[in-house]
Amino acid sequence: MISELFTKQFMVPSSAIDSRNHVNNLTYLEWCLDIAETHWNLKAPKDFQKNYVWYVIHHSIDYKAAAFEGEALEISTWIEKNEGVKSERRYKIIRLKDEKILIEAKTIWCLLNAKTLRPTKITKEISNLFLK
Repeated sequence: MISELFTKQFMVPSSAIDSRNHVNNLTYLEWCLDIAETHWNLKAPKDFQKNYVWYVIHHSIDYKAAAFEGEALEISTWIEKNEGVKSERRYKIIRLKDEKILIEAKTIWCLLNAKTLRPTKITKEISNLFLK
């Protein structure tokens, strides 16, 4: 299962810049988490959002180039696969002016029942929310 591509464009704010005058590495991770949450909230019905929560169990980021304040970026995310209680979500951030890939990342998420906080199987109904 490879889901639809979900993208967002934005400008690098001054708050993202570290002492080396480029985007802080942790900021890229925050952007990935934010777009994943946005994608879920846009696609999942309110009852799904109430009954399920996602917890991160693994992050992997390949840093390929730096970004700087004021640059226009695009972040993309998609679900690579769902197996049992786990979902592998991928990300890519590019600089728009030269289409340079800045990072490629993946996160393994675990779906939990919101009330019990116990892992719960990702149903076909949940997977289908993100199909093309």
